[in-house]
Amino acid sequence: MVDSAQLAPPPISLIVGLGNPGAKYDRTRHNVGFDAIDRLAKRWQIPLAEQRRFHGELGEGMVAGQRMRLLKPNTFMNKSGQSVRAVLDWYKLLPQQVLVLYDDMDLPVGKLRIRLSGSAGGHNGMKSLIAHLGTQDFPRLRIGISKAAEAGAAKDTISHVLGKFTPEELQILPEVLDMAADAVELALRQGMEKSMSLYNGRSVDGVKS
Repeated sequence: MVDSAQLAPPPISLIVGLGNPGAKYDRTRHNVGFDAIDRLAKRWQIPLAEQRRFHGELGEGMVAGQRMRLLKPNTFMNKSGQSVRAVLDWYKLLPQQVLVLYDDMDLPVGKLRIRLSGSAGGHNGMKSLIAHLGTQDFPRLRIGISKAAEAGAAKDTISHVLGKFTPEELQILPEVLDMAADAVELALRQGMEKSMSLYNGRSVDGVKS
């Protein structure tokens, strides 16, 4: 008989936010994963510091009774997997112990979506992670940034994701980041499925469609 404890997923030990380094990309839609990590770092009082070994900024601390690491890769978005792979190798972690926070154009600003696995969905950062980790079976929390106003042209999409949030969106963004942090904390305490059931249907209102 297989012990049921052996079937439980390994605990999340690394939370990664995706984004691009440098002031040019600060506070852009594509960097909302970085913003979410900053929110967690502040809430948990975990300072982030540049670690060349990991090609990123890393912080460690105790959260919900376990050792937790926060990571913001300093590689550009399409090489994010290089940084995450370096951390996994150093700390001997499994891909399933990584929770990735990143932007999603298919969700409106104000909504989150938690999944246990899945494809990259056209997101270059996730493509890099899946390639470097050799699997797409790791949890992720997607934060809505809405679609470009004029969808279709690749140029419009690029300018949208690398652009800033509107003043109206910025008003609710702190609440969105708090909701993301709450969802992460619930996932750590009671499991990813519990967080999915509670937060996948929630939204922060205030932006007109």
